[in-house]
Amino acid sequence: MLSGLDHLVVTVTDIPRAVDFYTRVLGLEARYRDAERVDLLLGDLALRLHQTDTPVSPKAASPTPGSLDLCFHSLLPLAEVTQHLEALAVPVELGPVARQGASGTIESLYLRDPDGNLLEICRPAR
Repeated sequence: MLSGLDHLVVTVTDIPRAVDFYTRVLGLEARYRDAERVDLLLGDLALRLHQTDTPVSPKAASPTPGSLDLCFHSLLPLAEVTQHLEALAVPVELGPVARQGASGTIESLYLRDPDGNLLEICRPAR
């Protein structure tokens, strides 16, 4: 019946700050829909930013900044991702560590966005 995800909503406290982080740190492209919604493009998926006080409806019953745990596949080796994050003074919370992903064993590192969402960046284990 279902074939995939179209977009995920990320509730943030400050859209410009979130756009800066996701574009500068993670390399996503921003597409501005309107004043209350910005899409961050990741292949065929969009992370749709909603600010906490957005009038957009319908929305989740309890939209809460910092409540997400997202895992991204990396095109780069994690050592290069770590160097990039260090150059931008973005702390790595944990990793690289072995984890289990949707398709098998992965190596992951963890960081947080400005609202405290946990972001995992992974690569298939060798």
